[in-house]
Amino acid sequence: MEEGNTIAKRAGSRLCCLCNERKPALKRPKTLEQICRDCFYNVFEEEIHQVIVGNHLFKAGERVAIGASGGKDSTVLAYVMSELNRRHNYGLDLFLLSVDEGITGYRDDSLETVKRNEVQYGLPLKIVSYKDLYGWTMDEIVKVIGLKNNCTFCGVFRRQALDRGAAYLKVDKLVTGHNADDIAETVLLNILRGDVARLSRCTSITTGEDGPIPRCKPFKYTYENFNQNHTYAYFKKLDYFSTECIYSPNAYRGFAREFIKDLERMRPRAIVDIIKSGENFRISTSTKMPEQGTCERCGYISSQKWCKACVLLEGLNRGLPKLGIGRSRFLENSNDNRKEAKRNDGDRSIESKQCGSLDF
Repeated sequence: MEEGNTIAKRAGSRLCCLCNERKPALKRPKTLEQICRDCFYNVFEEEIHQVIVGNHLFKAGERVAIGASGGKDSTVLAYVMSELNRRHNYGLDLFLLSVDEGITGYRDDSLETVKRNEVQYGLPLKIVSYKDLYGWTMDEIVKVIGLKNNCTFCGVFRRQALDRGAAYLKVDKLVTGHNADDIAETVLLNILRGDVARLSRCTSITTGEDGPIPRCKPFKYTYENFNQNHTYAYFKKLDYFSTECIYSPNAYRGFAREFIKDLERMRPRAIVDIIKSGENFRISTSTKMPEQGTCERCGYISSQKWCKACVLLEGLNRGLPKLGIGRSRFLENSNDNRKEAKRNDGDRSIESKQCGSLDF
């Protein structure tokens, strides 16, 4: 009788579907299989490895910068890239690259996490700051522009700052922790903005191949809704920073994120469908696309005479911060703008900080 009860208990106890040895710790979102922690680590890391190999993201000997904010996704990316590089002998020279936007109580704290990651993972760290590059911190910009359009400045400056940091490190590629949710949000945002040029390329796993530094997204197929990165970071006890940016509550992207989450609750495949739609998007041959050139002022890639960063910076330095917001044509009205700037700000000199050259 006792032997029968023991057999019944064993039959009733669930084991990992993959190793059949340990108790399951979670359910895989893609297959609904219940797996243990060790198998989850192996499956997660192997999926990222297959994405890297299958898409030929890197070549042996390349120098690769990992965009490191100290947050969950970038911390998991840094850890996994370091592990896979060693395990599969990618032959990559890895670096951590962080941007200090100058947000007191947020970025200064998250950078302390990145500095600890530098020691924990044995990866060299480079930090570039808005203050050094542009002469402004985000705290100073918000005091001038307010909380309505601050994300426009930060997004433009951050993208260019990453490229400048990557150029300083002389890397061949820049990898970021953007996941499937981020890409789906970007597709939706580009549709809402009518940005055909960005819509046609935002789902690519590698972008910017015609720019200064190509960017890769190894987490393209990782879903935030199922908390894979969070679960991995939690189980591995990784050191990461989890506070949201204090200036982001009104960000336009946040509304797109909430909309997609609502869709996903009704239709779990919503994120996949949105990304697939973006991948299958085709531009009509009659559509006029912007021609990429270089900024006359700083040499950065731009389809206009001045890149967006230079336009925004010019407005800030002349006391007219809203000049570069939206679709305003700053250069076309530069004479009128300068006259207004003289009246409002005493024609403050712009020589203090320009966008600068990409040469280091």
